[in-house]
Amino acid sequence: MKIASERLLLYPISDDEMKQVIGNEEDAELKQAYSEMLHGCLAEPKKRIWHALWFIELKNQRGVIVGDLSFKGLDTDGMVELGYGLRDGYCGKGYMTEAVRAIASWALVQEGVTRIEAETTPENTASQRVLAHAGFIPTGENGTEGPRFVYQD
Repeated sequence: MKIASERLLLYPISDDEMKQVIGNEEDAELKQAYSEMLHGCLAEPKKRIWHALWFIELKNQRGVIVGDLSFKGLDTDGMVELGYGLRDGYCGKGYMTEAVRAIASWALVQEGVTRIEAETTPENTASQRVLAHAGFIPTGENGTEGPRFVYQD
């Protein structure tokens, strides 16, 4: 499965690829998050896409991964939470806004999904700009990382 936007391809990676990412990750916090995601993939194979790591690849430069996205499962109310990150050297080019917009639009029409949310630390203004430009609005609530946002299609 691949989601195409103007400049990007978004796709969930396999369990084996996730194991490689985990093995290569030096940041302990990310390693733990990726491990939890893999556990979700293995525990809920029919809902795997809601746990998997999704790569963001440049359409015109196959194999160039500029970042990744993930959902934090699909809860019983139909909410999926989106997380994302860009690799060094790719910030400021609009890639993440394009990717977040594309995956949020796709997710909202999937069976069982009623809303898409995200949260970011209060000082991460770049992430807040991505969310705003991608169609997310503040909910007025705070999560464990900071302010929460909800996608408005």
